[in-house]
Amino acid sequence: MDTVVQTAYGKVRGSVKDGIRSYLGIPYAAPPFGARRFAPPGPPDPWEGVRDATSFGPTAPKPGYPSPYNVLLPDPEIPGEDCLNLNIWAPEGDGLPVMVWIHGGAFRNGSGSVAVYNGANFARDGVICVTINYRLGVEGFAYLPGAAAPANRGLRDQIAALTWVRDNIAAFGGDPGNVTVFGESAGGMSVSALLSLDLGLFRRAIAQSGAGNVAQTPDDALLVTKEIAARLGVEPTAEGFAALDPDTIMPVQTAVSQEVAALPDPGRWGASTASTGMALIPVVDDDLLARRPEEAVADGAGRDVDLLVGYTAEEFRLFLFPTGLAGAITPELVGVSAAGLGAPPSVVAAYRAAHPELSAGELLATLITDALFRVPANRLAEGHAGRTWMYEFGWRSPIDGLGACHALELGFVFDNLGAPDTIELAGENPPQELADVMHKAWVDFATHGDPGWRPFDPDERPVKVFDGERNPVVLDPRGEDRRRW
Repeated sequence: MDTVVQTAYGKVRGSVKDGIRSYLGIPYAAPPFGARRFAPPGPPDPWEGVRDATSFGPTAPKPGYPSPYNVLLPDPEIPGEDCLNLNIWAPEGDGLPVMVWIHGGAFRNGSGSVAVYNGANFARDGVICVTINYRLGVEGFAYLPGAAAPANRGLRDQIAALTWVRDNIAAFGGDPGNVTVFGESAGGMSVSALLSLDLGLFRRAIAQSGAGNVAQTPDDALLVTKEIAARLGVEPTAEGFAALDPDTIMPVQTAVSQEVAALPDPGRWGASTASTGMALIPVVDDDLLARRPEEAVADGAGRDVDLLVGYTAEEFRLFLFPTGLAGAITPELVGVSAAGLGAPPSVVAAYRAAHPELSAGELLATLITDALFRVPANRLAEGHAGRTWMYEFGWRSPIDGLGACHALELGFVFDNLGAPDTIELAGENPPQELADVMHKAWVDFATHGDPGWRPFDPDERPVKVFDGERNPVVLDPRGEDRRRW
């Protein structure tokens, strides 16, 4: 099987395993360093001869995950400057549907080379799978006023990758008119933002555990920029940060991010930052992102795109239980943390009354799951009703405390239950039958726009619940809690 493919910038040679061709580490944009640091993504330099594409390329600068997440969420770091690259898994054929994956990691971690994102099983089922890297943290999302450094550089990288796919994927057997962009967590939030931009670069979108509620105001984003710059002793500008190596910035970026997550105080960080618990996120810049994605979608943006949107039933357990933090949560802390994330006291009180069986830690996990993930997913679906399908991932991990937590669905979506990341979250013997059902739904949606259940409508609210048993369609699951918002 010939694995040499001509792209717009030169030839690449991939490898073959079990009849699936893979092409790894292909640059879609120029390295964002030196004179190009904090600049919009530019085209890669063409190359002579045939470029080897048999190993993953460099990852974007990022910190390691703290313990225990460095074990739960393996995140490879590959050195090098050519970090704006992508990976392709393709079967033989032409005119094939294409899926482009945007990884999660709170806009500061992750890459397209994470083991669970291996796209071979999508290719096995007739879909070309592409995974991408994009700039993270300060490099990709710090708000740096001035013409030299546009906001939302990480989103611009994603758009550059999708543009590369449009222009080059036919050479790999893909149909550039049948592209599905999908992502989880920060990747799902990115998908929602891209949906709101009417780019014409994809036909379908899947937002997993990340909807259209995440966007900072410029003033709030600047509070984060100034705090990081002050601790580093530089001006809060592109020039100030460019004087420092990314590795020098990283510890301070991490410290500020952890403070925002631990105590999302709107008085210190601004309401639009506190409401997400993340320091460095997309910014409403009146250029690329003119408004919050869910507002733009509700007004008709992305109207020509089919949407699959959902969440896991117990998202926030991942962030409270593995560390033991859940046991330290007091009833008073529930109110403080929930208020910072934008939950009114009346909502907190209603949840307390409705769920007396929950500990303080469990109650906070439930509140934040709904505030950050489930309720925003419903709002996005409402705004895009008519071309939207909803799901909930409800299978509970056998690992103590995790439940149906954030990121648990990834191994099932990619049908990669043997990946180290899946095993850490789902145990040694997760149900293959559930992976078969969920992976097929994603393939069917990307192929012909129907995942296999009723579309969402705001009256009945049908939601496919992937529970590993009957996998039923449920009308408005936990509707009483949803209506409290």
